[in-house]
Amino acid sequence: MVRPKEHARIFVRSQVLRRWLPGPSQSWRKIIARGGIALLALLSLRGYVLRNLPAASAQQTGSIVGVVTLEGEPPKPQRIEITTDIATCGSAPKYEEDLLVGPNHGIANAVVSIPDAPSAAPVGQAAPGKEVQMDQRGCRYEPHVLAFQVGTTVEVINSDGTLHNVHTHSKLNRPLNLAQPSFKKVLRVKLDHPEIVHVTCDQHNWMSGWWFVAPNPYYAVSDRAGHFKISGVPPGKYQLQVWQEVLGTISKPVTVEAGRTTSVNFVVNLASRGSGERE
Repeated sequence: MVRPKEHARIFVRSQVLRRWLPGPSQSWRKIIARGGIALLALLSLRGYVLRNLPAASAQQTGSIVGVVTLEGEPPKPQRIEITTDIATCGSAPKYEEDLLVGPNHGIANAVVSIPDAPSAAPVGQAAPGKEVQMDQRGCRYEPHVLAFQVGTTVEVINSDGTLHNVHTHSKLNRPLNLAQPSFKKVLRVKLDHPEIVHVTCDQHNWMSGWWFVAPNPYYAVSDRAGHFKISGVPPGKYQLQVWQEVLGTISKPVTVEAGRTTSVNFVVNLASRGSGERE
């Protein structure tokens, strides 16, 4: 005698078989189509699981720290002549920001990166997709250099209450030339290709900023003293690269070991500047 629970299992199995095996009104074409849908669902699930796997622990990765300094006397910052929207833009003196050097010759706004590193996100750092911001405040860009991973959305903010124009000089990403009046507080732009992009404003010709679109999450922008730190780097041998808008690009080999911090310093001068990216 078949028990009720066993009868229920047999019934369910028969219904599954009826659904998947061809009947009078079914064909093998329908069966194959259903199998294809199921396969696509499994592949999507696999991709979701892989994307959400936890990043490597700090013990499995290493860090790079260092300082970017200028050799020799730095040039004096040039004062900018404000010719437009003086009430908004000229409330305080403005100076060129293309080469900011601190008291100990540390260089600010230099981007240190590892272009040949893998693209997985390190511990504690956001994967692409998180929004980053560049503000137009006092008719200057804050920050002057914005670094982020490819695939990230940039929010360009207008805090000035006057007309700005977001003009990007790019080669790999789609160039932009967008008016941003005072009532349009935020423009959102997504960049899909690694590139160094010069950003200007056609309304205020002294405004200049940079987007460093990195191919992976291993980068850092030097602070006012020239210090930088890149954390969560997988062990291996790489080329460590520093870019600065006036001094250009130079590289050094670096070996990263798990659980250790590697120190790498860059000393650059105006006479031996690298391959500049400025247009």
